[in-house]
Amino acid sequence: MSLMTATGLQYKIGNLSILKGIDFEIKAGELIGLIGPNGAGKSTLLRLLTRVEPASSGQILFDGKAIETLSAEQRAKRIGYLVQGGKAHWPVSVEKVVGLGRMAYQKWWQVASSEDNAKILAAMEVTQTLAYRNRIVTTLSGGEHTLVMLARIIASEPQLIFADEPIAALDPYHQLHVMEILRNHASEQRAAVVVLHDLSLAARFCDRLYMLNHGGLYSTGSPTEVMTTENIASVYGVRSRITRDEEGVSVSTISRLSDHHP
Repeated sequence: MSLMTATGLQYKIGNLSILKGIDFEIKAGELIGLIGPNGAGKSTLLRLLTRVEPASSGQILFDGKAIETLSAEQRAKRIGYLVQGGKAHWPVSVEKVVGLGRMAYQKWWQVASSEDNAKILAAMEVTQTLAYRNRIVTTLSGGEHTLVMLARIIASEPQLIFADEPIAALDPYHQLHVMEILRNHASEQRAAVVVLHDLSLAARFCDRLYMLNHGGLYSTGSPTEVMTTENIASVYGVRSRITRDEEGVSVSTISRLSDHHP
């Protein structure tokens, strides 16, 4: 079942085309990896899919309905967006920041219910942030901050999670932990889309990959179909070694191609 489909998405700034006619589909149960070099258009695509920015042209359907017909409250309940490097800049506790994920379920005059509090605690347990629930969020490290912002999204119980480079500031343990969280979220009626630069983690955890280059869709399919030495050389400009075993696909870069011009 398709949760979201996008056709012909384009994004322009003046005469400059940032995204060029992207078709994108998200099915229930999928974890989708969005890969490509810096400047390929990955973050821009997430902003369009979440309606943070409107596309210059094209159409996005969520559950078969034009996404612009959803109210802000409906989008907040059904779509979670973890911004790249997103942080809370006000001196409040971690628990209060995570609690913001429940605001779409409350009226302005209401306080958190027992159900809300249970969802908040469960989200902190999943992300292993419960230990610093009383810490002031501005005192956290970059990696800790990322986990707190992910907990806020999980507390909102969205069908779709979009995460823009969520593992960039994390150590190897927490990189795997975040990928496992997103993998577990993508089940039954839910899905997740994650922007990644680690090709091995993309291949290991994702059901399908979309590889972007110069604002266009270069390749899409299973990790085995997309992760080829030819694709990686053409898009990233590096020689690579690809290993396939029972753990999946592993990619290691060997050298830079001198004739590649980004």
